[in-house]
Amino acid sequence: MSYPQQGQGQPYQQQQQQQGYQGGYSPAPAQQQQQQAVARGAGYNMKRRNPVGAWLGLPMITLGVYGLVWMFKVHSELHNYDRRIDDAATGALLSMIFGWVTLGIWPLVVWCKLGGRIAQAQRAAGLPATCSGGMGFLLGILGFGVLYYQLQLNKVVDRYGETPAGQQVSLVA
Repeated sequence: MSYPQQGQGQPYQQQQQQQGYQGGYSPAPAQQQQQQAVARGAGYNMKRRNPVGAWLGLPMITLGVYGLVWMFKVHSELHNYDRRIDDAATGALLSMIFGWVTLGIWPLVVWCKLGGRIAQAQRAAGLPATCSGGMGFLLGILGFGVLYYQLQLNKVVDRYGETPAGQQVSLVA
C-alpha cells in the first residue's frame, strides 16, 4: 500500500473507508463502546394517581369502596407493567372482602407482598428498589399505607415522563 504524496489523492483514512477493510484488527463498533441501559422487555405504563386522593379523598367519598378498587387496579397495573409480576388482582380483592375469615391475616400478607411487587416494578424501571413491605405494613397499621405505596408507585410512573397510562414502555431490568 502506498501513501499519497503531498497534494495528491485523498487522505489515508478516507482511502481506507472507500477500499473497505483489508485485514488486521477492526475497531469496535460505536454501539458496543457506549454502555447504556438496554431494554429487557416491554410492558404497559401505569396510571399516575394523586397519593392524597387515593389515601384519603376517594375512600372517604365512596365510604371505603375505593380502597377495594385501588387494591384491584394497582395489582392489575403492576402485572400489565411487568408480566414477571404475578397477577394477584383477584386474590387481593378477595382477601380484602373475605379477610375476616382468617382474622385479618390474609389481607396483611397480601398487603406486605404488595410492597415486594412494587419494589420489583421499581427495579424493572431501572430505579433503586425503595419500597418495603415491612414499611408498608407498619404504615398500614397507622393508616398511611396507601399513601406510602402510591408514592412509591408514582416513582415508577414518573420514570417514563409524560407517557400516558396504558402505553407500552420499555423495561430496563
